[in-house]
Amino acid sequence: MNYLAHLHLGGQRPEQLLGSLYGDFVKGGLQGRFSDELEAAIRLHRQIDAFTDGHPLVKQALARFPRERRRYAGIILDVFFDHCLARYWRDYSEQPLEQFCARFYRILAAEPNLPGRLASIAPYMIADDWLGSYKDFRVLGQVLNGISQRLSRPEALRGALPEVQALYEPLLNDFREFYPLLQGFVETQRA
Repeated sequence: MNYLAHLHLGGQRPEQLLGSLYGDFVKGGLQGRFSDELEAAIRLHRQIDAFTDGHPLVKQALARFPRERRRYAGIILDVFFDHCLARYWRDYSEQPLEQFCARFYRILAAEPNLPGRLASIAPYMIADDWLGSYKDFRVLGQVLNGISQRLSRPEALRGALPEVQALYEPLLNDFREFYPLLQGFVETQRA
């Protein structure tokens, strides 16, 4: 799962939202680094990632990609699943996506101590509405290009978008089957 899904699943209180995003930017042990609620949200982020990575439906979706792409297919799938969530947001949330994103951006902008690389990208995330823009399939190409710049082999994601386009329907079906299971997993983790 990528940013939008983590934010959607991680809880709606400000520290839960921040921790849901911090999970991609904070590595290592957490004990005492943040408030209890932030740490709990980061731990939930990590549990979501572990559940997702090990799930048979996700493995099935990854196996749809050509063999030479599979090493990076998880990155592509995370981004595509956020596209599916944004595009079909009304199926998963009563709050409109635009309101959800605007509220989160206000919370993010008000936080003076963002960790690591998040501090430098947050202004761009807000200004360019990264979360809401996932609705547009064409944006995925820009997202994958941005991610590729941080890889040791940036060419590994080159040409991925046409492959995703060709796999769109089966991957969308994989998302639709998996996401409710992930929501159920998150509910049990919170209980």
